[in-house]
Amino acid sequence: MKMLIKNANVISMDQKREKYEENVDILINNNIIEKIGKNIQVESDVKIIDATGKIVMPGLINTHAHISMSIFRETLDGYGLQQWLEEKIWPMEDKLTNEDIYYATYLSCIEMIKTGCTTINDMYFMTDDIIKATTETGVRIQTTRTLMSNNPEERLEDLKRLIDKYKNNELVSFNAGIHGLYTTNEDDTKKFIEFAKENNLLAHIHFCENSKEVEDIKKDYNVNSPVDVLKKYFTEIPTILAHAVKLTKKEIEELATLKNISVSHCPVSNLKLGCGVAKIQEMVEQNINVTLGTDGQGSGSNLDMFETMKFTALLQKGINENPKDLPAYEVIKMATINGAKALGLEKNIGSIEEGKCADIIIVNLDTSVTKPINNIFADIVYNAKGTNVETTIINGKIVMENRMINCLNEGEIYDKCEKIIKRITM
Repeated sequence: MKMLIKNANVISMDQKREKYEENVDILINNNIIEKIGKNIQVESDVKIIDATGKIVMPGLINTHAHISMSIFRETLDGYGLQQWLEEKIWPMEDKLTNEDIYYATYLSCIEMIKTGCTTINDMYFMTDDIIKATTETGVRIQTTRTLMSNNPEERLEDLKRLIDKYKNNELVSFNAGIHGLYTTNEDDTKKFIEFAKENNLLAHIHFCENSKEVEDIKKDYNVNSPVDVLKKYFTEIPTILAHAVKLTKKEIEELATLKNISVSHCPVSNLKLGCGVAKIQEMVEQNINVTLGTDGQGSGSNLDMFETMKFTALLQKGINENPKDLPAYEVIKMATINGAKALGLEKNIGSIEEGKCADIIIVNLDTSVTKPINNIFADIVYNAKGTNVETTIINGKIVMENRMINCLNEGEIYDKCEKIIKRITM
């Protein structure tokens, strides 16, 4: 199937092009961006999408989430982290069935599609059911079988099974998702790293999210700093560090010497859990690849990456008392091409380029909140919301057009998820 997006105002994130181009056409052939140019002529049977006056940009990439936690939205208020986990989340998670995980994931997929997120890096359990939901809705996912020091051999075997089972699914990829150094002993961490090397996987790990975690890592691994563990074991594989809130200036400088490290910044979740604010501006200055994540909705509230971009920019300006920190275009990079690089998918997604997969969103800024547009990049970061996304295309397939999601009964999914949370809280 061929598709032509006409008259688009394009933010391509392609370093070889201008940052912003007006009245551009984009020709998509099956799942690939075939041509970008002015006044592209096509045969009559090609689907035309008129994007006149609208912004066309790469689909957003969420590099850290737990998408089956959609049903736990707003269960955190009034609780500390450990109390929330021990008294609310873990008892409810024990009651979840495979069907529950499927429907909870499906709800997140609807949320992603409606807010312009086309790729997500997930870490949870019952992975088959998560993949079933993302595949049916057309969302691109990188996922794992979360690894901990709890039946580690079984978890590795299951991850190996998943990799083999979905090797021909172009919307699914995997990483070695180590839950955290504080939940995984040193021997098992070494096993997981070797597994990642053997299977050419990157690592995805919670890292230095709060002060207690930092002290636990120092004690369990007998190190002066959690970064010492990275320097010892994670130098040979690309690694995504989720959160990285509790790092000193010296530790950030040391982190920068490990060229395969990316950080997934989750500002909303970190604020809501009272963890603090990661030193993202310092990381950028040290050329660390910073990306954006939402965490699970239990702590992050939603999967709206536009909201995440706004919090990211505002927080750094505020805590550093410097309005020049994190220009808007830099933040959009974090939500697109930087995320693709972190996931090892930059050859396929993250920017609008000829030869790449067509993961594209069309954003309508013709609203009272976004007009007039004096700085397009700042308007997207500070004023646009997920609801401004009008059309979402993933791997060349239109999954939402004019705010209508194809072939999904949203009401049925909402009803299923309401019944799940009522049952497991009884």
